[in-house]
Amino acid sequence: MYRASDEVDNEEWLAELEAAADRLDLDDEARTRAADLFLSTLPDSDRSKRPTMAASLYVATLVTSDRRAQGEVADAVGVSRLSVQQRWKELLERTGLDAPDW
Repeated sequence: MYRASDEVDNEEWLAELEAAADRLDLDDEARTRAADLFLSTLPDSDRSKRPTMAASLYVATLVTSDRRAQGEVADAVGVSRLSVQQRWKELLERTGLDAPDW
């Protein structure tokens, strides 16, 4: 979980997350889940926030059945697909979510 102050402190990052969600044409449920995941796993370093944002968006698309490809999410956020690939499973585990069965 995160504190309400985290939302205020990270308004710019949340605005970027929302802009990426717009580019991906995500539904409201996926957007809300992505913001919650991002704020719940917020890294200390600004350098790590963009890849964490991408992983949060990707995981949100998986758990809400509004699926997007890793590359598509990476492009929308402005990171490499590898950044998403390296972080999404750990983010799932940290938040207690189950990985999809493929």
